Amino acid sequence: MQKILVANRGEIAIRVMQTAKKMGIKTVAVFSEVDRHAPHVKFADEAVCIGPAPSNQSYLRGDKIIEVAKSLNVDGIHPGYGFLSENAEFAELCEKNNVIFIGPRSKAIQMMGDKLAAKDAVKDYNIPMVPGVDRAVTDTKEAVQIAKDIGFPILIKAAAGGGGKGMRVVEQEKDVEEQMKRAISEATSAFGDGSVFVEKYVSSPRHIEIQVMADSHGNVLHFFERECSIQRRHQKVVEEAPSSILTPKLREEMGEAAINVAKSCDYLGAGTVEFLMDADHKFYFLEMNTRLQVEHPVSEIIAGVDLVELQIKVARGEELQIKQEDLKINGHALELRVYAEDPLNDFLPSVGNLETYKLPVGDGIRVDNGFEEGMDIPIYYDPMLSKLITYGKDRDEAIQLMIKAIDNYHIKGVETTLPFGRFVCEHESFKSGNFDTHFVKNYYSPSLLEAQHKEEAQIAAQIALKRYLEDQKLLRLPN
Repeated sequence: MQKILVANRGEIAIRVMQTAKKMGIKTVAVFSEVDRHAPHVKFADEAVCIGPAPSNQSYLRGDKIIEVAKSLNVDGIHPGYGFLSENAEFAELCEKNNVIFIGPRSKAIQMMGDKLAAKDAVKDYNIPMVPGVDRAVTDTKEAVQIAKDIGFPILIKAAAGGGGKGMRVVEQEKDVEEQMKRAISEATSAFGDGSVFVEKYVSSPRHIEIQVMADSHGNVLHFFERECSIQRRHQKVVEEAPSSILTPKLREEMGEAAINVAKSCDYLGAGTVEFLMDADHKFYFLEMNTRLQVEHPVSEIIAGVDLVELQIKVARGEELQIKQEDLKINGHALELRVYAEDPLNDFLPSVGNLETYKLPVGDGIRVDNGFEEGMDIPIYYDPMLSKLITYGKDRDEAIQLMIKAIDNYHIKGVETTLPFGRFVCEHESFKSGNFDTHFVKNYYSPSLLEAQHKEEAQIAAQIALKRYLEDQKLLRLPN
């Protein structure tokens, strides 16, 4: 593999290119008109504009991307995450055009992209599943009966979905009909597929996922777990590895279950098997993400591997040289997704110009970044600016370093999730490890963050006043 096209933008495009360059592989960037001067375009060896700003006219145009790949004699395409990364048709298009798709085969993407098909695929492997039905439900009366059988609360969930879309928690029988209609409508709008299924709602859940890697020689490894329970709108904001609650025995059981999920669909490359864990530490298979995850850096750090490098090696047919017994957890890593969002206004996107944009640096700090000072934040794409990652010898050290790194990350011109990240790291429930996916609902409010801001501003003002008075005294002293 001499040349790779990265079918993405922002920090993940740069992240993939960094590893490719380290391996002596040439890189090609694709970009939309609004991204013409973006850092990923400058970083690549070659770059080609593929269309206007809207992603359905640029980054989602698989046909154009294949055209560019063929014209520049590209050997492989890395999709990053988002956009075409879990598009089975695009993976198949690569296969048909003799371009290596650096990811799983199209069949595995299709199977795991449908939650019902995924449940069906893994059922022979005795993997724990949340009580419910493993088929689409459209009749309200049937949904009510299922709910009565498994007990309220229930979760109505889009079969083709993710990111919290087409998902409804229902506490009482009288609300089933209305919530069914809403879930079906939302699923149809978001995914073009209104299929929903019904399962028991796991109260006080924790979101724990296992990183896997499979080669074409029958080897499947897991790189331990990530805890991703700090979420807003069912989307992750803070992730860490390892989880603070897993015992070695539980870690081994979950790792084995994840490997079996990968085997069930003849998986190839990097993937993540997601589990829900209840208050009694029982875990249940949720879904498999057939791509590199946003939060992959925390797994790389604790396992001491470069997951993108392994992806590329596996894609070109190499056998994994690591054995499961060789892998050990070293230290602790945290990741904060730095979004251009306003945590004081329901995390709504904050569009603007990065008047100031200075990254924190230092031992134990890594920033996977896709922006530069002076850039505008495009309204067309996910508003993530970067990922701020810290790592220490233990969890406490990683948390303290994250607080310090947040304080040294200077952004003006847009609101970001940096203050929210600081709020999380300083909250007692997070520090103690006693939290679940309801952290935001249970503990966070804009007024608390505003109060924290005011307190910090008062302290800063008092320090400034004290320094001023001390300086005045020095000035008045006789020579």
